Amino acid sequence: MKNGTMEVIIAGFGGQGILFTGRLLAQAAMLEGKHVTWFPSYGAEIRGGTANCSVIISDEMIGSPVVRQPDALVIMNEASMNRFEQRLKPDGLLIMNTSLIINPVNRKDVQAIKIRATDIAEGLGSSQSANMVMFGALVGKTGIVSQGTVLNALREVIPGHKKNIIKLNEQAFKKGIKAIAN
Repeated sequence: MKNGTMEVIIAGFGGQGILFTGRLLAQAAMLEGKHVTWFPSYGAEIRGGTANCSVIISDEMIGSPVVRQPDALVIMNEASMNRFEQRLKPDGLLIMNTSLIINPVNRKDVQAIKIRATDIAEGLGSSQSANMVMFGALVGKTGIVSQGTVLNALREVIPGHKKNIIKLNEQAFKKGIKAIAN
């Protein structure tokens, strides 16, 4: 985190767990005593429509939840790549799901990390955990929050009737960390 603050946009289409991922990041940061904003945005159609959220994590009070030029982008699909790539700060971090993004990165002034997140998630038995693969890559690359805190936050954020997916999400998260290390 530069200057004790990191701004992240997570984007994809509805049903990919975009808002969940942002909420999980925010919860983990709060568990670590950071100041946090989580600002979700989605189309009226929810599943299949656009979805994104911005998360700001800071050591200090946050004045506004609006993220104009994020430090990091986590992009799950081509449409979101087209929409958000130009907003990333120079020298920013772009983590892209190359299972669903075919076109190359247009910018030379950013660090692009390509993760076949949907393919990795399908290997675990559920493409719906691709968001957690991407989240693992973000945490593994930036250290924005600790891995242990994320696993604790996961238990807090997943509702009681869905506790059966915790193990899958943990596995996907760890696969994302491993993918970034290779």
